[in-house]
Amino acid sequence: MNNFKITLLMTGLVVLFGTVGFLLGGRIGLFGAFFIAALMNLGTYWFSDKVVLKMYKAKEVTENENSRLYRIVKDITTKAMMPMPKVYIVPSKAPNAFATGRSEEHSAVACTEGILEILNDAELEGVIGHELAHIKNKDMLIGTIAATFAGAISYMAVMARWGAIFGGYGRDDNRGGGIIGLIIGAIVAPMAAMVIQMAISRSREFKADAIGAKMTNRYNELASALKKLHSAPIRLDLEKTPATAHLMIANPVSKKKFKSMFSTHPPVEERIEKLKKLSKESIYQGYANIG
Repeated sequence: MNNFKITLLMTGLVVLFGTVGFLLGGRIGLFGAFFIAALMNLGTYWFSDKVVLKMYKAKEVTENENSRLYRIVKDITTKAMMPMPKVYIVPSKAPNAFATGRSEEHSAVACTEGILEILNDAELEGVIGHELAHIKNKDMLIGTIAATFAGAISYMAVMARWGAIFGGYGRDDNRGGGIIGLIIGAIVAPMAAMVIQMAISRSREFKADAIGAKMTNRYNELASALKKLHSAPIRLDLEKTPATAHLMIANPVSKKKFKSMFSTHPPVEERIEKLKKLSKESIYQGYANIG
């Protein structure tokens, strides 16, 4: 059901993108919009991981430099039969973690200094399992594509507004949607794109929680980690990098600042409740298998 929902949302984002292109520029705008999106996706596919890691000044570590984190990542990837990702530490006291990379063979897991300080080993295993689930599910690629389409729609909206100011749109209705197309493309579409992008992000978080906890058998420990991260007084400063919020395991932005429909993460209470439910189901399944 979750995969169907994500497919539906991604389809909606693509359709919205093409519609905006057509409304603002007719057929030429439609093809131009998809050409721009293709170029942007290609660039982000190859370079987004390097950009994000550099953005947070992440430092790659070896087993000798941080045996605890490296060992946990290695143990879980070995059990899950996944390639070993590169391991990074972010010099920040704000407790959080994220995964990035274009594939399992080209991936990285990053943890902040803060998360290593406040979580015990079992809780950290739950967090790392969550991040490795993102890699296994190709969530970075899906998130990048969604962010690219949403960003491109916003960019076209800005161009449309400038076009309206200088009289470049709305005069030739045959070229697109005229003044109505301008209003939809400049105001309504960017808002809709953001809502769809955030919905995709929230769906991926639920799935990563479930798969990651199953990989590590750390359902309750991941729930405990999420509770600690959510109540931590220090948060990552994302004023200059708001587009990376969806990568983090815990919402780095105060929940007071955003309503749920514009949040990159589901409410932590829902995530904890689902994990506890999954934990009970796994125990019941274990008893059933024994019987």
